[in-house]
Amino acid sequence: MKQRFAWALALVVVCAASQISFAQQAAPAAPPKKNPYVKLSEPWPEPDVLLARRTEAEKRPLFEKTDPLAFTLTADFKTINKDRRPESTARYPGIISVTDERGREQTIKVKLSPRGHFRRMARNCSFVPLRVELSEAEVAGTVFAGQTTLKLGTHCQDDKAYEQYTLREYLTYPLFNLVTPRSFRARLARGTYVDEKSQKPMTTRYAIFIEHENDVARRMGGRIVELPRTEFKDFHAETLNTMMLFEYMIGNTDFSLYANHNVRFVQEPSRTLFPVPYDFDLSGLVHAPYAIPDRRFGIRSVLDRLYRGPCRTVDQVEAAATAFRSKKDDMITLVEAINEVDSSNRSEMKSYLEEFFRVIDKPSSIKSRLVDSCKAAPTM
Repeated sequence: MKQRFAWALALVVVCAASQISFAQQAAPAAPPKKNPYVKLSEPWPEPDVLLARRTEAEKRPLFEKTDPLAFTLTADFKTINKDRRPESTARYPGIISVTDERGREQTIKVKLSPRGHFRRMARNCSFVPLRVELSEAEVAGTVFAGQTTLKLGTHCQDDKAYEQYTLREYLTYPLFNLVTPRSFRARLARGTYVDEKSQKPMTTRYAIFIEHENDVARRMGGRIVELPRTEFKDFHAETLNTMMLFEYMIGNTDFSLYANHNVRFVQEPSRTLFPVPYDFDLSGLVHAPYAIPDRRFGIRSVLDRLYRGPCRTVDQVEAAATAFRSKKDDMITLVEAINEVDSSNRSEMKSYLEEFFRVIDKPSSIKSRLVDSCKAAPTM
């Protein structure tokens, strides 16, 4: 009896070992993640190469104009809008069509994939934001020349009210461009989405093409680096002050330097690190119905401004505020000039901006609202 039990036990061990060996062969270990700090020590191209890259990035046709770009995008949107898993790597074929300056239609084969987290959830948006992949051969001679991958901000819900939120989000980008070139550019667009199977238009809505992060870095004469657990002290101080004052201006708390959330880091040859924010749909200036602030911040609404930057002196904040005050009239004019935004939304945006400018109007209000009440949390 004992001998049979011993043989049975040995057989179980052998089978288990075989199963483990098979499992190891069937599911090889994932390749180790790249050390993000290695990028910091990589050699730099010669200055003339950096200048050529900067010039090329500055002259991308997509961002040379500000009028809404009309396009038609054909794909299997029924399938695309079912892909709600953040870990999904699926890409779907599509065709984007635009009309050139001579009135000729240009068609470009693209690959599409859902992106994002919050707006990718079905309970928040019925239409997912998209990543559009383009090939060099397809985009040559078109408005997308030089582009490889673009983020496309879509309409979330298919109604006119949500279009206003798309327009309001678009405006956050040129508002920041007025203050600093160390910012993402955006192109307002008017997209018609066509079902691939039926070839019938589904809807036509405003959208936003957002500049590729590598082009942002090239315009700054630098490169993108990814560094976890960064703190305020790691960044170029004046640029950080400008970014944080802008986030306060638009009422945005949905970012984190420490977690690399909604901000990209650009390193220059001097090894200086610059933060460049993006993705402002959860801000008070946009005031989307799905926007809810993180409960850790202790504010009830995204309309409630909260300064999340480093604690600075009045003089330091005043230095950053000067650039904003000098562009106040241009900002208000920018909001007034976009006819696509209806009067009520335009009025709300202007009032929200005016409230900010009252805060930075004089040193006493800067002291009470941005200095004395500062509770910097660099790890959030």
